[in-house]
Amino acid sequence: MRSIILIPFMIMVGCILTSGCVGQIKNTTVNNTVTPTITFTSFSNVTNITNTTNTTNTSVTSGLKGPLRISIGSWGADLPVSIDNTSVGIVSHDKPLDLKLEEGNHTVKVCAGTICLEEVVSIQFAKLRVVDFEERLLRDVVYPNPTARIVGSYPAGDQITITVEFINPSPKDLSMSAEVRCSYTYIESRSNNRVGSVAQRIVNANVKSGNRVMQTVDLNLASGYSYVYSIPEISGITSR
Repeated sequence: MRSIILIPFMIMVGCILTSGCVGQIKNTTVNNTVTPTITFTSFSNVTNITNTTNTTNTSVTSGLKGPLRISIGSWGADLPVSIDNTSVGIVSHDKPLDLKLEEGNHTVKVCAGTICLEEVVSIQFAKLRVVDFEERLLRDVVYPNPTARIVGSYPAGDQITITVEFINPSPKDLSMSAEVRCSYTYIESRSNNRVGSVAQRIVNANVKSGNRVMQTVDLNLASGYSYVYSIPEISGITSR
């Protein structure tokens, strides 16, 4: 039995020794790197899309109007009024100006000479708006009509120097005059008696619209000594 098993084994050993029974195994390396080929078909019809905004500017007017009353209170002058730089009439202390304006914001302007006061008002349908410029006129313009005032006096012996300010708040240039006077007493040199007298003089000035002008005038007194002066005053003002 053992001899039967050994016979095939011996035959295999013999074949190996003679190098003819076992085939050689060839070492083959497989290249696994694959370069893909991309086939792309572009779109033949491409549309460029631009974001477009509709910016049509539309001005909408309601067509409705609201009431506006313009007043200057007790200010004693007639003043021109304009709305949005358009003349609309005259306002005075005893007659407010009543208007109807379209809804929205409007600029109201009242002028006293070269000084103009403005206020923006919002008009609404059936809602009365009142604009009163009295307080601002009293503060910014002070005088409603052409006038003159004494701003200083300087007595020196038989002479008094008086400074007069002419004020023209009107819308036109004026030629103005003021009569200045001052009462005084003195002792006569001959009689040594104290007597009373009045010195006066007219002062003139050309004053442009909305302006003020200072004029100085000297009042000459009667000859004597120990003068006692009263407060100078303006007895009359004219303008044309």
